[in-house]
Amino acid sequence: MRDELMRILSWAVLSTGIAGGGAAGTTGPAFTPVQTADFSLPGSLSNSWADFDRDGDLDLAVSIKTGEIRLYRNDRGTFTNIGPAVGLPVSGAEMRGLAWGDYDGDGWPDLYAGATNTAETNLLFRNDGGRRFVPQDLAPVAAGRSARQSSWVDFDNDGDLDLFAANRAGPNALFRQDAGRFVRIPTEQAGDDARPTVGACWFDYDRDGDLDLFLANQSGATDALWRNDGDRFTDVAPALGMDRPGRPAEEGSVGCAVGDYDNDGELDLFVASYGVNILYRNKGDGRFENVAPQLGLAEDNHAVGAAWGDFDNDGWLDLFVAAYTGKSGAQQPANRLYRNLGGKGFENVLPAGSELDVADHGVQWIDYDRDGALDLSVTRGYTATGGHFLFHNDLGKQTARRSLSVRVLDKTGRFTRMGAEVRLYDAEGKIVATRQVSTGEGYNSQGTQPVHFGLASMTPVTVEVTFMNRASRRTQRIEHVRPERYAGTELVIRER
Repeated sequence: MRDELMRILSWAVLSTGIAGGGAAGTTGPAFTPVQTADFSLPGSLSNSWADFDRDGDLDLAVSIKTGEIRLYRNDRGTFTNIGPAVGLPVSGAEMRGLAWGDYDGDGWPDLYAGATNTAETNLLFRNDGGRRFVPQDLAPVAAGRSARQSSWVDFDNDGDLDLFAANRAGPNALFRQDAGRFVRIPTEQAGDDARPTVGACWFDYDRDGDLDLFLANQSGATDALWRNDGDRFTDVAPALGMDRPGRPAEEGSVGCAVGDYDNDGELDLFVASYGVNILYRNKGDGRFENVAPQLGLAEDNHAVGAAWGDFDNDGWLDLFVAAYTGKSGAQQPANRLYRNLGGKGFENVLPAGSELDVADHGVQWIDYDRDGALDLSVTRGYTATGGHFLFHNDLGKQTARRSLSVRVLDKTGRFTRMGAEVRLYDAEGKIVATRQVSTGEGYNSQGTQPVHFGLASMTPVTVEVTFMNRASRRTQRIEHVRPERYAGTELVIRER
């Protein structure tokens, strides 16, 4: 009954579109809160999604300030916390970052958790066939340095997942995996960075076939873009004008998100900041231009996390930014949902008083019920009324079905191709849209969900996947894909 009342109230508020949301008289997006009683837990930090039991739908992991890691099994849209039953901690050291990745190559996503406090250790749980999570010996990578964004990526293109740990206090660390063992890459090769890092995004910005690393650094420190040169990393942010020097200590970058906002085939980069937010447009020649001011995204606030997603299925990536106002202990959310205006600008369509304006940390777009529309998962950790809230996207059925989800797998059928690029082309060969298999976004989280495309029409498309290989980029195409054939499921592309 309460959820039904909230559904009605939410629709009434979101439909007004006034006072700080979209333009007066416009209709705001319609979302419905899901299982509010179960998800209203204060101290919620990172939210990360993966199909841990391989039953076909995405499950939710949430880190809580008390040290608990909740795992909600998704049973056809109904969520049940099974964390204690499968061996995840119910108390202990606060874990801030969560990253899913199949590090041991058995086909089951494992979970890495980064400790917030420097006196605590990070945790790795091996997924034992979807039945339980077994703690692993993490001696080489266990040292806590106030962990933030952690990422599973194959930075050396050798076929297995390596681990990057971004740290708020102490140098970041990159660990190469060698047959299940983690070996720290020497400082002179790995681009170890002692600046206070919160966000990390991997993407092949220079199109040379390996993943490069952007670091969002806080407390007035400059940002970094570490170019992967194969045998070492080089910080090219100063040369590209992406380091943002001269910020005061109370400002800095926090989260980052990779997405092709203008559908030109190039991966762009949004940086959520304490201060003015940044959108770097990828010019396609190895250079970037900050276009946030002219596109309506250069807001000055305390932005923490951000995630790209086409919530209205019009073919253009929209952007949710989790932000807050107020001093420590009295923070209040100040979120934005920016609708993409055809790559020419962005409009905040989140009305004042919206129930979606609850996030101060995590944000993820996922299609948890596989209806074709992206749902919204957020966390609020600062206040006594916090939680890890889930909102169902109430697009009409026909609009929701105007989409295509693509899951990218490696040659052995495992989800290890983080950073792979997926592009759609129309019948004339014109690019329709681009997505990246996530290397981490939102707030300190990485999931293993398929990439989602909203579509302006249901005409057949060509799907192209770009895989990173040793010193090269290799593409694989499937032509004449009819999106309606994959309604309620996903197109699976396995590397050849």
